[in-house]
Amino acid sequence: MDGDWFGMAASAAGGGVFGVVGTALGRLAGYFEMRQQNAFEEKKWAHDVSLARLTMEADAVRSEMELATEREAGAWDGLSASLHAQAALVSGYPFVDAIRALTRPALTLLLWVITALVFFNVDAAEKARIVETAVFAATAATLWWFGDRSSPTLRSGKT
Repeated sequence: MDGDWFGMAASAAGGGVFGVVGTALGRLAGYFEMRQQNAFEEKKWAHDVSLARLTMEADAVRSEMELATEREAGAWDGLSASLHAQAALVSGYPFVDAIRALTRPALTLLLWVITALVFFNVDAAEKARIVETAVFAATAATLWWFGDRSSPTLRSGKT
């Protein structure tokens, strides 16, 4: 009977040790499984972030393209309106249309002729001030008059 108690105690101790080792191995396996699951989740989150970033970039490009399309449509609408307005100005008299077309160039030429006359015919004492003022006016008028005829996209600063 002594052997039976000893055998039973050894079995209980062996079962306990085996149970503890089994639990430790289960926990160790659970740790590695959880670590693998976390690594998978991190990769999934990184993928989701990357996908969201790509979606935002695509939406931004799409919005920019829509804005550019609207801008171009507006430019064409402006050009069309300008052409219709220009057609409405045609009087039917070629002489009147020629005078209207030559107004800005003639005024520009006249302004530069006046500037040259002032430059060559003014006293030296007043020449610097008058010439500076005349050159300023002539340059501003030339650039304004002919710059005003540029395309709408150039005037708005967008290419």
